[in-house]
Amino acid sequence: MSFETSRRKMLSDSLAIGVAGAAYLPLLAEPLPQNTKTAKEKEPEVTATEDLMREHGIIRRALLVYYEVIPKLRQNSASIDASAIQQAATLFRTFGEDYHERMLEEQHIFPLIRKQSKAMSVYADILIEQHNRGREVTDYVLAVTNGGKISTAHAEPLAKVFETFVLMYQNHAAREDTIIFPAWKKNFTDKQLDEISDQFEDIEHKMFGKDGFEDAEKKISSIEEALGFADLAQFTPPAPPKV
Repeated sequence: MSFETSRRKMLSDSLAIGVAGAAYLPLLAEPLPQNTKTAKEKEPEVTATEDLMREHGIIRRALLVYYEVIPKLRQNSASIDASAIQQAATLFRTFGEDYHERMLEEQHIFPLIRKQSKAMSVYADILIEQHNRGREVTDYVLAVTNGGKISTAHAEPLAKVFETFVLMYQNHAAREDTIIFPAWKKNFTDKQLDEISDQFEDIEHKMFGKDGFEDAEKKISSIEEALGFADLAQFTPPAPPKV
């Protein structure tokens, strides 16, 4: 075969491949099917353990509000918006203590785990003792923030109360998330957990209306905004020193 003939054949073959490839272009241009939900589809139900843990998220955010005001209490307590601290304490009481602790943990979680082992029963005793101490703390916070300002006399005692309370509850909630709730969950089948989720939801609706968790999240967000803690980026630490 001559060079010219070979060259023409190569060009012809290339054109044929190009035409064949072009035939598939419309298919490639079609958008890939997306896993989007229609407006009529329901959101997946929140499981009982997920519900308990996301409620801990609200409680932890209230605790972080307490933690973030500790330096301000020691530097200039008059600069703190005491009404925002009182709102955080009120949320902690209604959503954390009266609902999450009293209605769910103390009535539905702890009685079952007590039956599993002596160690679990000891855990339940300590957790309830810490619940009770937390209620004393909330009483105190509500009292010292009631006047719209935090007095100099109350600034350092409140800072110390916040330090010890935040440390206690961070350990408290972490043990519940990693030990207590998983142990409690083992008592039920998936079907029974679905029924318990509905039961927890009914309790939430009776106490707060339809959107108890959503309302609590909005409240803690507004408190964070009022105190200047809403921007998550501000808590990103600097890079560590180079070794």
